[in-house]
Amino acid sequence: MTQITAMLVMLVLYGVLPAAGLYLGYRGIKKVTAPKMLAYKAMPQLGYIPEKSLPVDVKAALTQINEKGEKLRLIYGDTNNDGKIDDKDAVNETYITIQNLMEKHVPQAVADYRRLHDLDVGDGALADNTKIKHSDVTGKEALLDILGTINTQFDELLNASYHQDGQKLLATNRYLQQRFDNPNVDIDTQLFDHADEVKTIKKLADDTVSKDMR
Repeated sequence: MTQITAMLVMLVLYGVLPAAGLYLGYRGIKKVTAPKMLAYKAMPQLGYIPEKSLPVDVKAALTQINEKGEKLRLIYGDTNNDGKIDDKDAVNETYITIQNLMEKHVPQAVADYRRLHDLDVGDGALADNTKIKHSDVTGKEALLDILGTINTQFDELLNASYHQDGQKLLATNRYLQQRFDNPNVDIDTQLFDHADEVKTIKKLADDTVSKDMR
């Protein structure tokens, strides 16, 4: 082994390897000790917020909104029923409202609460215990009221969707019963009548949803 080779081996053993070990150890410790962040599929804008920075009841309300919002996005966004939301789907007012609630209003409300929380130089209980001037609620209660309103609206939309799809099933069953009870009736006429019935039901349901969103 030449002198140069020996020097290279010593450099690797006593220089590169220890440095790499220290770096990997630092990264590992940093990853383990890093605070766990919020993770909501329907509201990725909240992903920068540490879980421990929000009260348990606030996180529970956000979890409900996330689950309901994801369902509603598919119901009102996947209009061609291909399992995904893309340019082939027709965008409607209800879908845009759902998107705005999850991508704009909820993250903004959470950010406002966290600013109130951070105003306290002590234990951060200001937003949880101090009533907002000219009101009877704390910052935390105001946030929960907003999340509760959105949760209620999402429940109403899910309920409207349930009844709309249920009416379609009932209409299909009425058509099939009439078709097989009267086999001599022209099937094209039956299909045409059935389509009109379904369109009427859908319009009534959409009108109900639009009215609820106002």
